[in-house]
Amino acid sequence: MVEKDLAKIKYALSEAKRTASKFTSGQIEAELKAGGDPVTAADVELDKVLRECLCDDGDGWLSEETVDDLTRLDKSRVWVVDPLDGTREFIQGINEWCISIGLVENGRVVAAGIYNPPRDQLFLGSRPTGVTLNGDRARISKCSTLAGARILASRSEVKRGEWDRFKDAPFNIVPCGSVAYKLAQVSAGLADATFTLVPKNEWDVAAGILLVEAAGGKVIDKQGQPLSFNREDTLFGGVIAAGQPLFGHIRRFLQSIE
Repeated sequence: MVEKDLAKIKYALSEAKRTASKFTSGQIEAELKAGGDPVTAADVELDKVLRECLCDDGDGWLSEETVDDLTRLDKSRVWVVDPLDGTREFIQGINEWCISIGLVENGRVVAAGIYNPPRDQLFLGSRPTGVTLNGDRARISKCSTLAGARILASRSEVKRGEWDRFKDAPFNIVPCGSVAYKLAQVSAGLADATFTLVPKNEWDVAAGILLVEAAGGKVIDKQGQPLSFNREDTLFGGVIAAGQPLFGHIRRFLQSIE
């Protein structure tokens, strides 16, 4: 069954790629939503295309660009989607945005895909199948020490000065847009870890968390708990993700500076 779901996700992302190609990153107007986050015509159109491709009768839907219908709480299968994660980067012409799809069954993500159009990177995975990057088997980093580790940080958080307290840390801080894309890179060993200590929504992290775990890594929230999905309150306090050999070192480092 998971292979069928992965095929559906791959197809939806291919249709999203076609839709995204109609818009030019760095040359698109944006509006501000009620909470102050930007939104573009691309976000809205991608949301529509993904829902048409993914939802069967009986499926639930949770997306950043759709008014939340809490009937999803009664569904056993729910698509958790961010049609365009990294909208700020998309607006600015920075190639760190992506399309993120996670399939949740009974509170657990079971299949996921993340696609970065400007870099033409397709991350796809499930626990039974592992993770692929553009069809090739991907593996999480084996890095086991903080010294020299490549840690992806939110570009916005770095700009706001929230990573200044880590300036003397032994690891290398690499700013990057889109939390979904950061998690995808960790799952494929393109970075050693990522963490954010500010709230994130389910649609920001559902697909990426599955990919990290499917590749053999570990992900917890800021309080040290595993994450469950399709909840009434969609916010998590933060996320820490890394390969198993590095994970404990990051956790202890963060605890030491709290």
